[in-house]
Amino acid sequence: MPASIKPEDINPQSPMKTDQSRPLNRRAFIGQSTVGALGVAWKSIPARGQSSPSIRPLNRFPRMVQEYFVDRVRALDKARTDRIYRLSTRQEAQAYITEVRQKIRTAFGPFPKRTPLNPRVTRTIKRTSYRIENIIFESRPGFPVTANLYIPNRQNGQHRRFPGVIGTCGHSRNGKAESAYQSFAQGLAKQGYMVLIYDPIGQGERLQYPNDLFQSRIGVGVGEHLYAGNQQFLVGEFIGTWRAWDGIRALDYLLSRDELDAKHLGITGNSGGGTMTTWLAGLDQRYTMAAPSCFVTSFRRNLENELPADTEQCPPRALALGLDHEDFLVALAPNPVKILAKERDYFDVRGSETALNRLKHIYRLLGAESKITLFTGPTRHGYSRENREAMYQWFNQATELSENGTEPPIELETDATLQCSAKGQVAQMGAIPIHHFTRARSVQLKIDRPSLKGNALKDAIDKTLQLNPQSESLRFRILRRRGKRSFPRPHFTTYAIETEPGIHAIAYLLGNEAHDSRPKKGSQHATLYISDISSDQELRHDDEIRSFATSNSDPFYACDVRGSGESQPDTCGENSFLAPYGSDYFYAIHAIMLDDPYPGQKTRDVIQVLRWLNRQGHTAIHLIAQGRGCIPASIAALYSPSVQRVTLKGALTSFQSIAESEDYTWPLSSFIPGVLKYYDLPDIYDSIRSTRELSLI
Repeated sequence: MPASIKPEDINPQSPMKTDQSRPLNRRAFIGQSTVGALGVAWKSIPARGQSSPSIRPLNRFPRMVQEYFVDRVRALDKARTDRIYRLSTRQEAQAYITEVRQKIRTAFGPFPKRTPLNPRVTRTIKRTSYRIENIIFESRPGFPVTANLYIPNRQNGQHRRFPGVIGTCGHSRNGKAESAYQSFAQGLAKQGYMVLIYDPIGQGERLQYPNDLFQSRIGVGVGEHLYAGNQQFLVGEFIGTWRAWDGIRALDYLLSRDELDAKHLGITGNSGGGTMTTWLAGLDQRYTMAAPSCFVTSFRRNLENELPADTEQCPPRALALGLDHEDFLVALAPNPVKILAKERDYFDVRGSETALNRLKHIYRLLGAESKITLFTGPTRHGYSRENREAMYQWFNQATELSENGTEPPIELETDATLQCSAKGQVAQMGAIPIHHFTRARSVQLKIDRPSLKGNALKDAIDKTLQLNPQSESLRFRILRRRGKRSFPRPHFTTYAIETEPGIHAIAYLLGNEAHDSRPKKGSQHATLYISDISSDQELRHDDEIRSFATSNSDPFYACDVRGSGESQPDTCGENSFLAPYGSDYFYAIHAIMLDDPYPGQKTRDVIQVLRWLNRQGHTAIHLIAQGRGCIPASIAALYSPSVQRVTLKGALTSFQSIAESEDYTWPLSSFIPGVLKYYDLPDIYDSIRSTRELSLI
């Protein structure tokens, strides 16, 4: 939070601006589209789990985007692997560790200042060999964390201190009270460990979007993580940093306890908790041992296997910086780390084995090869007993408490017993939800942001979108016709224009006579339409777009940029394109890890298609776009002198309207990370108006 904004300025009860759309269905937050303050609603996109034949376009390039990303990530993975195996001395290994730690901090960005934790114990539960304290502390002012602290009983008046473990939860509805997570916390406590296990944001007692019954309106866990995290990118925040800060402050609290032996500090968790165990190992070198379960594989394997991950599992720029999962464990070297995997997990165990081999090479150079290992359980995803016992044995070996890893008998507590807040949700205590912090950040950025025009605006766009120079070749194919059409002109020709290696933008040229060859020369004027979802579908069913195609005799081109229309991906689940975990999100989040935002990639496509039109003799272009196509089209117009007129239908009014909304419906694929530090869409619209005609429908 900016220093000039105080917690009391963020009123959880105050009304928040929305993006001024039609009534919202939060569960379908990426499964709908909307307009901003322009007030014109347009085509509804199905909610998660639904499908509609009206948006299933003709698709001749369903694997194009997937293979493009796979090729890029494989190249990065090979370069990184080659570099690791070139390390040949202890000094080189130590230098690599130092470099990795710096890169991890770069990806996660700066942390806030440490503020008072204001901890309080709300209840103590006494058991035969340990007690549980239900605790609430504030990781940030007004942002409470609910946690259970398991403390072994001292025997015979002894005053010995106990090794400590931070427990991080996976995507359980009830967070810290989930049976497997209770089990490992209780199992450790019975073996002599202090264990602090806390609820993640959006789970357990920490719902950020509660309804009147204090149940999540978005969806516990994944739903709230994506909804809050995607929005945060606009203001330059990363929900993984927020999640990690909760863990860092949890360790701060544990270290404040007199019962703790600070010489032995472990961290463990499963699935989403395995993620946070891995990230915290890389971010906080106070830990002396770690055991992440059911997460560590590789970014490459997850991408190749079409496995979406939560926003917090995809650190910004991680791939561009050359990071992978095991680098976060390298950062803890040479301390003991055991990777816990599963043979039948969707987190590919092949990646776990590769991670182990690369880690062993570095640990070997440090003279600590025995301190890195992998255990693979035989069952499916989850912190099952065999994985918990592998963790117990590892921690017992590191602390020399015992050589035994057998889990003691577990007696599960009820959710109510482990509840820290009076009514079961911190929202009922007046906690500040995460989206209010995002709004406050957006407000401050607008105050601080200079008004940019001309080249200064272009420089800012280049900074955020990586609009690198493209190939000069502009090769194109002329595709055979497919299927019956009801286009507004009797004939059409389909062109696949190579905008960069491996990527084609698809353009339909509509005409009044049959034409199966390259575009005819001779017409200076032309119209180019950039689709929202699919040119094929919109030209058939959208009367307004059809009217544009027949309003004059100029050549009319309709274009699908990458990831839409004829290249709409068919990955990540059947009919799931715009679902929260669907392929549209999948490539948008990978683009952020590549430091090559998806809107920038789509903008490059539009710029290249405009250049291709120029080569066909069209030097006076009316550029039309709808919905999600408006962002790349409007930015491309700034870079294309041949664009003389711009018409945007259903354009987003501003990114600020989303950043300051509790409800929003635009997808991550339209978001530019950190954009509100530098500019907003009105700056782009004003810049277009300064030199040509702009119409907002």
